[in-house]
Amino acid sequence: MINQDKIAAVQRLYDTYPFPPEPLLDEPPPGYNWRWNWVTAYHFCTGQKPQRQDIRILDAGCGTGVGTEYLVHLNPQASVVGIDVSGGALDVARERCRRSGANRVEFHHQSLYDVAQIEGEFDLINSVGVLHHLPDPIRGIQALAGKLAPGGLFHIFVYAELGRWEIQLMQEAIALLQGDKRGDYRDGVSVGRQLFASLPENNRIVKREKERWSWENQRDECFADMYVHPQEVDYNIQTLFELIDASGLEFVGFSNPRYWDIERLVGKNPELMERTKGLSERQLYRLIEVLDPEITHYEFFLTRPPLNKIDWSEDRVLLAAIPELSPCMNGWPSQSIFDGDYQVVQLSETEFGFLQACDGNETVTVGEILQRGELGIEEVRSLLKRQLILLTPG
Repeated sequence: MINQDKIAAVQRLYDTYPFPPEPLLDEPPPGYNWRWNWVTAYHFCTGQKPQRQDIRILDAGCGTGVGTEYLVHLNPQASVVGIDVSGGALDVARERCRRSGANRVEFHHQSLYDVAQIEGEFDLINSVGVLHHLPDPIRGIQALAGKLAPGGLFHIFVYAELGRWEIQLMQEAIALLQGDKRGDYRDGVSVGRQLFASLPENNRIVKREKERWSWENQRDECFADMYVHPQEVDYNIQTLFELIDASGLEFVGFSNPRYWDIERLVGKNPELMERTKGLSERQLYRLIEVLDPEITHYEFFLTRPPLNKIDWSEDRVLLAAIPELSPCMNGWPSQSIFDGDYQVVQLSETEFGFLQACDGNETVTVGEILQRGELGIEEVRSLLKRQLILLTPG
């Protein structure tokens, strides 16, 4: 039985504080999130560019439409559907998309649990910051999984408990001080702000807030979402994969792979690296998060098989591929650019020359470009790993 009181409480929070509170613009939003671009997300998950881009996308728990707006503008051939339990947030989402010209979207005021009522399947489902606010996340992920088309991608973002420890403590402190006023979200924000103003500067909770959250939490909407939310589930690797396994879908991988590289933590010790080879994949993930407990969330892709992947380890296959520039990088053309994660990348002259040869040329192969310059095939694989190029099999 779904806890309807919890659902109603969440709805009241977001009707009081529509979230996310980003400003509405009269133009497409700046920047990008490569996880919301079907071409780059599909390439990350499969190693190759998708054969079609006229897809259906579901933004499950769209809130005020910040992600929805990006999904429309980053996927110009797609049709997008947004659903949310908060009517107030949806009003903002509709106005946001209207003002920026994101006109290939329809919105539905409903719970994720009722997503089966929407006709058809989706090639990409995006659910950011939603499942962990459901009273029954397993039922929620199963409902969404039922709408994923074969070979489709399901992008999920949920909270991680280790990096949110201080947040949990402040949530409990606010609830204790609110007493029978709990559920009055404006009062909760007031209590929380008074606590942060009263605690000593060297208090651990205060220091964490200043280090990580204070800039965004200047806005009451963000502060309320973080500290007075009535329903939250925080995960660790074990409970995360219990959620994933319950979905009936296949885990493709985390979309922040740099964090999940054990070499960055113990790579300077060959003996320890050798010992990690005896761990299962999930044990390795757990080792990483306990050694670096800064992680505040998990973001990852699931799929409903079959998902056709390609292996570029064979030189012959890579040389025959047709490369193109990733649409999710900034600063091009330049040897100093931002990659898909907005990290600065310094390109060598030969890397820059390779990318120039890719730019706007839809028929030239990797092998033909390499014949013209000094770049080696392993450097091409480096560009591929850094998600600076996309490949289509030749």
